[in-house]
Amino acid sequence: MAARFLVIPQWQGSGSSRAMRLIDGAEAIKGDLPASATHVVEVPLEAGEALDTGVHRFSALVAVRESALAELRALESPVVTIGGDCAADLASVQHVVASRPAGDVTLVWLDAHGDLNDAATSPSGAFHGMVLRTLLGDGPQGLASTGAEVLSPTNVILAGTRALDDGESAYVDAAGIRVVGVEDLADPATLIAAIEATGASAVYLHVDLDVLDPASVAGIGFPEPFGVQPEQLSDLIRAVRGRFELAGAALTEFAPESLDAASADLAVILRVLGAMTAPLPGAVR
Repeated sequence: MAARFLVIPQWQGSGSSRAMRLIDGAEAIKGDLPASATHVVEVPLEAGEALDTGVHRFSALVAVRESALAELRALESPVVTIGGDCAADLASVQHVVASRPAGDVTLVWLDAHGDLNDAATSPSGAFHGMVLRTLLGDGPQGLASTGAEVLSPTNVILAGTRALDDGESAYVDAAGIRVVGVEDLADPATLIAAIEATGASAVYLHVDLDVLDPASVAGIGFPEPFGVQPEQLSDLIRAVRGRFELAGAALTEFAPESLDAASADLAVILRVLGAMTAPLPGAVR
């Protein structure tokens, strides 16, 4: 694919006291992207207001979503979104889903966490823990998917997820969302079979860096042990791309302690981005 990148250094969705490190993370990755293929969404510095939604910094999140949608409408797909927090690609997923026939795209959510809370069940009020639920149509007006943007739970796969809140677990069971655990990702055929079962012809790959084992990358705000190894993740992405059209992708939640500290993790991050974008013999175009 001819890679196009949309950098969204959004931090307002994070619940971390170190949320603004996400700006440095996005900037560090941007420095290694081709300038001619890279576009940036300006993110307000102010935190924003909840406006009685139960979502912290709601007003800023709405502003970023609207700006991102404007950029996406001007870009040829597929686009690789660079966050920022996990909600940085909210608009990217909505744009892809709305632009294709219903059920044609499966969202593979490669993340240690489910991000399936709503404002009532969230223990923090941080939107990055609600973004997948919002993509399924359950969220405040201005953020929640509506109409053709709404994903069906049958077109969502949680992959590498190993830390769910009780409310999220109950939702996964009730909605019938497919879950592929870390141990099952050792064989890419397991994830490919799960995608095939959805009937979709294309995939959107959302990668939160905390899907990786924290021993392999330091700049993670919410690390969970026993994650995926970097080369395993890259192999998995290449295998999925070899079987399905890539409708879009994202890499999120890089929160280094400083720009200098970011360099230690960039080798891993760039390998993952290479797996998303490098030409593959026989891959679906």
